Amino acid sequence: MKYLLLLSLWIVTGALVHAENTQPNVLWVLTDDHRYDSIRAFNKMLHGREMSELGYVESPNTDRLAQMGTTFINTYCQAQGCAPSRASMHYGRYPFRSGIYEFEYHNNNAEHCRPTLPETMAELGYQTTHVGKLGVRIKTIKGKWAAPHPIYQQSFYFKDLAKDGLCAWGKDWISVINGRKFDKPFQSLEYFVTPDGTREYCSLELEELMPEYAGTAAMTMEKYDLLRHYNKKKGKHVDSGMILAGVSAREAGKTRDGYYASIFVDFLRNQNKAFRVGSRDYDGVDTSKPLFCHIGFDFPHTPVLPPADYRKRFQQHDYKIPVLDEKELETMPAQLRKQVAHGYSDHFTDAEKLAMIQDYYAFCAYGDTLVGQATDAFIEYSESQNQPWTIVYVCGDHGWKLNDHGSVSKFTPWDVDSHNPIVVVSSDKEAFPAGKVVTDFTEFVDIAPTILAAAGADLDDAKYDYLDGSDLAGIVSGEIPSRDYVIGESHAVIGPRAFIRTKDYVFSMQTRPSKKRGEDMDWARNTSYEDLDPALYHMPSDPKEVNNLAFNPEFQHVASAMKEKLLNIVLGDNRVEVDWGGNKALGTEVFRSNFAPGAHDRKLNF
Repeated sequence: MKYLLLLSLWIVTGALVHAENTQPNVLWVLTDDHRYDSIRAFNKMLHGREMSELGYVESPNTDRLAQMGTTFINTYCQAQGCAPSRASMHYGRYPFRSGIYEFEYHNNNAEHCRPTLPETMAELGYQTTHVGKLGVRIKTIKGKWAAPHPIYQQSFYFKDLAKDGLCAWGKDWISVINGRKFDKPFQSLEYFVTPDGTREYCSLELEELMPEYAGTAAMTMEKYDLLRHYNKKKGKHVDSGMILAGVSAREAGKTRDGYYASIFVDFLRNQNKAFRVGSRDYDGVDTSKPLFCHIGFDFPHTPVLPPADYRKRFQQHDYKIPVLDEKELETMPAQLRKQVAHGYSDHFTDAEKLAMIQDYYAFCAYGDTLVGQATDAFIEYSESQNQPWTIVYVCGDHGWKLNDHGSVSKFTPWDVDSHNPIVVVSSDKEAFPAGKVVTDFTEFVDIAPTILAAAGADLDDAKYDYLDGSDLAGIVSGEIPSRDYVIGESHAVIGPRAFIRTKDYVFSMQTRPSKKRGEDMDWARNTSYEDLDPALYHMPSDPKEVNNLAFNPEFQHVASAMKEKLLNIVLGDNRVEVDWGGNKALGTEVFRSNFAPGAHDRKLNF
């Protein structure tokens, strides 16, 4: 209610009238692996109910943001993996235009590269700050090496915070522990941090090398009630597999996400002076410049470890568990079956599935509280400085399965993995009206041009021609026509696969025979329809996307039209592939395919 009162005061007094042409402070909030159905406001907009189809959820702070601003409810991500999705947002470019398709390290020395969003914001006079998870694996080639390339002027990274115990869980890749040095780093040294700062390790590798830790992995698993993803044949392991359920080692506010929120608040309160976070000093906000800040929350990404009080509340609620119909597998494309096998969870007991769902939504509710803390502080700071402001809230870099299709994780073009609404709240209520819901298609590539336009960039200038998206304010006003479809492409886990989604249909297909960049780029144009491993779903009659119609004669005209459109866009409208050179990121040779320039006109008729 605090920021609502401030907003009312601003409207009444007109305190910001003189700042009409002032660049707004911008806060960009992004969550991770976040299903839209964890947000009551989104459920209401899409389905006419507040709760998820699975059961109870709570999201009062995000719901308030939706009341205060404009929700773009039919936004879709461009890639269903963390790194390529975050790259598409930071560059404002589709994967097939940036050449970033999965978790590859890449450099900015390749000829097609353009500045990232925060770098361009700095050019526009902004101070740029990042808190939390980033996931943009960019480097700059310097001689024989490629060094990490900071794209924000100041960053508060999890790894730095974790060294000072500012977390409840973490992983190390170290070769020295308790003063003892080993020949090579531990493959993955997982630990939990107790309230007094003690690390409790969960590693069988550590137990083998240091007998004094014998039995600690099993004790830690029991203490925090961990449910790890496990293979049906291999069974359960105490120190491997994604943590899908469990309880945090620390109370609310003292987890890594909790520290992201409190550090951001401290950053705003320490105006024009340094402040300490753990063992390091950082600069507080510079009040002489407009602020662009990006908070990358980790929740509800694994490990799913809600604080105890949130977990206890959500354990009181029962949930409808998604059920896999084995008939779905009969028509499921091979690439999608690969992902289902990779994250298969249908062999879990009902109790395990229930715990997984309860803890996931509890983690989302905890994160919603932190979103409220950060946005409250941001609005209060902006209004105390008589500055206009804009908040861009993105519900996940992609979605997450909770035994949907018999699997957990992401990496597929199914709606549950790719549908991620955006809310834009602004002191400019004309550009982004309060309570407005936009049902037109929007995409993650729209985020960069929206923020740049708000900052005063002239998007008609040729130097911004590389941007693939549109200013969301233009979609609100109607100046930008509605789209017939959204598109994307991802290579992670399942291999190269692209999708095109309209109001009624979604079509996806394999785009490349392998991940080898620059080779067989024309493969999909010449191979058989069967080799494309196609999928076609009719959303009105099959909203869960279980009945693949790609080979159904009744729908061949639809499948054919969508296939040709998708193929022409992602393979023929200025496609870029780069052999980045592995983790060293020393490759710069760009391979292009441009046999259908202009195919991406956002219109599709069949």
